[in-house]
Amino acid sequence: MSLRSLLSLNVLIPVLAMIALATAWPMKDSLGTGMVIVVAVLLAGAVLTAVHHAEVVAHKVGEPYGSLVLAVAVTVIEVALIVSMMISGGDGAASLARDTIFAAIMITTNGIAGLSLLVGALRYGLPMFNAEGTGAAVATVATMGALTLVLPAFTTTVPGPEYSPNQLVFAALASVVLYTLFVSTQTRRHRDFFLPVTDKGTVEPEDDHAEPPTGKRTAASLVLLLIALVAVVGLAKVESPAIEAAVAAAGFPNSFVGVVIAMLVLLPETIAAVRASVRRRMQISLNLAYGSAIASIGLTIPAIAVASIWLQGPLHLGLGATQIVLFALTIVVSVLTVVPGRATRLQGGVHLALLAAFLFLAVNP
Repeated sequence: MSLRSLLSLNVLIPVLAMIALATAWPMKDSLGTGMVIVVAVLLAGAVLTAVHHAEVVAHKVGEPYGSLVLAVAVTVIEVALIVSMMISGGDGAASLARDTIFAAIMITTNGIAGLSLLVGALRYGLPMFNAEGTGAAVATVATMGALTLVLPAFTTTVPGPEYSPNQLVFAALASVVLYTLFVSTQTRRHRDFFLPVTDKGTVEPEDDHAEPPTGKRTAASLVLLLIALVAVVGLAKVESPAIEAAVAAAGFPNSFVGVVIAMLVLLPETIAAVRASVRRRMQISLNLAYGSAIASIGLTIPAIAVASIWLQGPLHLGLGATQIVLFALTIVVSVLTVVPGRATRLQGGVHLALLAAFLFLAVNP
């Protein structure tokens, strides 16, 4: 397929997605099987297209701003899907945010990071990255994850694995502050910590393998990115009953809905990270992995906290014992992976084994 065809598809899909949204919205509670399939295809296409246009904008602004643009774009999609499905209600609405955020953490820190490390090690032997920046990202993920997903399982002000209103406000504010500090560190004072490094550990010059897009093309991609995100929000609302029904029909726990959401929105990030590792730019891969995890917590928790003002029912954030063990093990392994500033295929395999354990236990808790 020619580049022109690819570009035309990236323009056509958001338009088709908006047309499908306008068509399906009036009958969203009684969609036929054919329309459900069409909406699902266009929803996936809108997600991929949104991230493509985010990549165009990212290429224009450079690293590490590019990784930040991708992470924020994907997280907006994630928040839209979560809120849409929570508004729809259902048995799993109370724990949907928790299940999706935890799935996003496991997929990014073990799936995206692990696959990127494995591909990079198989291709180049010993991929290098900046331990200072990546270590700071892992520390941020660990702190935000513990504050928002682990502590609610142990607090006693409100019965069950949930925060009281005051505790939820504190967790939301802490998430916003930590996310803001991380972005400031990544893009301003210590920007070099998040740029690709050479085999000798020195920072590489800006990527000059491809010419940056023109201002006109960047502006067009920004507009199409916004259109695609609006389409994703609407189509997610339309498709949410079908996703829940499919999970139930497969006999999986209702919590697996969160895994489906996370896998859907993080697929483009995974592709982008693996492509970066193939180009021997492991730091970009890890920026995408850990940056997406941080954005997932730092933007989703505050959004859910605000949405809880009008959403009915409890908000379960606390993880179960099995999930806490997996989270703790993931953080320990991640620290051991990033401290040396280089990794082997074994370390990539260990992270993928943790992802496999998470997915298996999500289906067979």
